[in-house]
Amino acid sequence: MKPANTSCSRTPSLRVILGSTVYAINMVVSIVLFGPVVRCLKMTTFERRYAVAQLWIAWNYWVLGKVCGLTYRVEGLENIPAQPGVVICKHQSAWETIALQLIFPPLVSVLKKSLLQIPFWGWALATLKPIAITRSAKTAAMKQIIKQGTERIREGLWVVVFPEGTRVAPGERGRYMPGGGMLAHKAGCPVVPVAPNAGEFWKRNAYLKYPGVITVRIGPAIDGAKLSASEINQQAEEWIEAQMREISGVPYASARSDSAS
Repeated sequence: MKPANTSCSRTPSLRVILGSTVYAINMVVSIVLFGPVVRCLKMTTFERRYAVAQLWIAWNYWVLGKVCGLTYRVEGLENIPAQPGVVICKHQSAWETIALQLIFPPLVSVLKKSLLQIPFWGWALATLKPIAITRSAKTAAMKQIIKQGTERIREGLWVVVFPEGTRVAPGERGRYMPGGGMLAHKAGCPVVPVAPNAGEFWKRNAYLKYPGVITVRIGPAIDGAKLSASEINQQAEEWIEAQMREISGVPYASARSDSAS
């Protein structure tokens, strides 16, 4: 077992508190500035809106590194195929919901519809072709993921799915939902599994961001055209959870958590 070297065992220092405060102020100000710009570009091309959003993302991750000392490294970039497909990613933190857009070609997310109601940020996000679902309507949500996801992939966009459906604390694992595998099977596209340990530095719903280097591992592509949805999900889950055990700095659960759904 690795020694505990993450925020899970740290007491926040003055630097952490001040850095997190500066970053939070930066997020609010930058969203108010960039959000309306992206929204005003609604009648232009997706590529133009996405490019402006990328500037906002790059700025915020630069600030995160400077004021919080939190950066990241990516392993396995060579595993990203040229053909667009589905990203199945472990979800521990708000960090990866945005950072994946710096790592992968243009992509859209499967997310909660309620997020689009957040002032400025949600209004801008709504113009970037998200697949916004209502979680409680599971059958309708699955149909929407397959229909809209296939459309996005045919447009040349990647689709990112967080299979556990919610952020899971470091060291835990939730039940993997079938949406990512079903979309890839129906679209006949590749699936790329991703394992980040961001939650050890930026916890779920947490204000504090701790310094360190987040590890993001990208796995070999899974051929969605040749496997069933359940086989795709199983391979993705097995690879992701095996990698999480290697990169995690906290004790890792050996079984699924019933709290994640």
